[in-house]
Amino acid sequence: MNSLNDLKAVGPRIRMMMPLLTPLEARVVETVFALRNFTDETALKEIAAEAGVSEAMVVKIAKKLGFSGYRDFRSAVSQYSQLPTAEMHQELSIEDTSREIIQKVFRTSINALEETLAIIDMDAFDRAADLVNQSGQRDFYGVGGSAQIARDVAHKFLRIGIRANVQDDSHMMLMSAALLGPNDVAIGFSHSGNTTAVIEAIQLARRNGARTIAITNYNSSALAQIADIVLCSTAQGSPLMGENAAARIAQLNILDALFVAVAQRNYGVAEKNLQKTMAAVMSKRKDKIV
Repeated sequence: MNSLNDLKAVGPRIRMMMPLLTPLEARVVETVFALRNFTDETALKEIAAEAGVSEAMVVKIAKKLGFSGYRDFRSAVSQYSQLPTAEMHQELSIEDTSREIIQKVFRTSINALEETLAIIDMDAFDRAADLVNQSGQRDFYGVGGSAQIARDVAHKFLRIGIRANVQDDSHMMLMSAALLGPNDVAIGFSHSGNTTAVIEAIQLARRNGARTIAITNYNSSALAQIADIVLCSTAQGSPLMGENAAARIAQLNILDALFVAVAQRNYGVAEKNLQKTMAAVMSKRKDKIV
């Protein structure tokens, strides 16, 4: 680990690998992160005993997560656990006061933003901005909360003259994807990266020659594996809030930045379109007042 950003990325990168682990392997990782006294001195046999697995299993998991072995894993995780941002995450409890609830929710969101910033792939971000800017047709696919994120960014893009269609129905997604071609882009929004309707639509769009982008919390997910470009958020979950709440904040920030980057690529046109759209809205408001 040679920088603060490297350290901040330890937790997120491990969490993003969790979908690749078996339930038993995931339990071992969760055991390590739950230990408050986990340090650079924590013995391999101690972790194995705590998790109820063999020492060989712990080493295997460390390597599966991309570390050279247990010592490398221990060093990275122990340093990450000492960061202020890592300590920000506190579980919500039914006994919490209103002040504690607000502090924990805000800190969880701040943590998600800090860690997402540490892992964001800038090359992927730039390529995504180029695609959105240059494409003839832009289709956004999402279900539930992910569809709301898609609508939010589509609204922003419309303000600068970038038109996008948002689909949240599985049949409509497939119909839309069937009409895409090489000059188009399809963006799949899915926190888990395992939403079947979104995956199927992105697969169809890609078969038809369209470029594809995934917005997800897991870069090892099924959606991420089939997309040309992946923009990843990262957030720790909790029993009450789940992961989605904090991840949504991080994804909205990624997409706000994408909106600015796209506008920057053709700033003169974006500015003129923004003036037109805002003038139309203001005119409507004046009509209502009159």
